[in-house]
Amino acid sequence: MKKILSILIMTFLIVSCKGQQYPLNTNYEEVPNNAYLKDLNNELNPYIGIYKANFEGNEITLYITKDIYKFFDLYSKKYYQDVLSIKYIVKNSSGTVLQDTKNMNFQPDQIKFTIFSIGTQPSNNLVIFHYGGTNCGVGWGKVTLKKLNSTQISWDYNPNSTSVGDDCPSTADKTVYLPETDNLIFTKQ
Repeated sequence: MKKILSILIMTFLIVSCKGQQYPLNTNYEEVPNNAYLKDLNNELNPYIGIYKANFEGNEITLYITKDIYKFFDLYSKKYYQDVLSIKYIVKNSSGTVLQDTKNMNFQPDQIKFTIFSIGTQPSNNLVIFHYGGTNCGVGWGKVTLKKLNSTQISWDYNPNSTSVGDDCPSTADKTVYLPETDNLIFTKQ
């Protein structure tokens, strides 16, 4: 009897220690620490893939993947969330690579150069992303993707800041290579 009771108690403890799951668009501030905001309705899956567009003579290739159970440590809240992550390559008209994040190895808590989803609006076919900016945080802001059909997405990028602080090295490349525009159509490859 004691053995059965011990097994039941251990099972209860193991199950209750695991973070609770919530729908993807739940406000992270309203969930307990270590909660998991899970893509229960597969809202992120239609965006996964490789997309290309041309803008002002540059070719932009987006590599959109889904990261499961990404850890966030924001101030007093720690939680996990399924997110879309965008890496990209920007080439000029002669094929020279201007910027390549596809081949960068990001640290789990890295902000610079990262683009990851922070929410969806399924009724509008939208995914909203945070872009951490380039060197010295230049260009950080919001990217919105709208699913137009099975092969096309629309890109809106609105940088919050293109200014540079005094602590930014003068030799750092502060160019924002991502297209600063609205309604740019990317086609799935």
